[in-house]
Amino acid sequence: MWLRDREGTEPVNARSPVRLRRVLSVIALVAGVALAAFFAWRAKVTGEEVWSWEAVIAAAVALVAAGDIMLLRRRK
Repeated sequence: MWLRDREGTEPVNARSPVRLRRVLSVIALVAGVALAAFFAWRAKVTGEEVWSWEAVIAAAVALVAAGDIMLLRRRK
């Protein structure tokens, strides 16, 4: 059979990194939401524009993580 004639070093029963990807996405989601809230609060208190941009970046990270989690759920 063609599966037994392997030339590479990949194991026959390769493990999928989906569980690790899900854990990292959850961590990124929680951190992104928490940091976005903190940076938005900091922008309001200090009035400096840099904190607003930091909040936008953290919110974008949270959105990407949420999208990844939804994709992983759909593929399950």
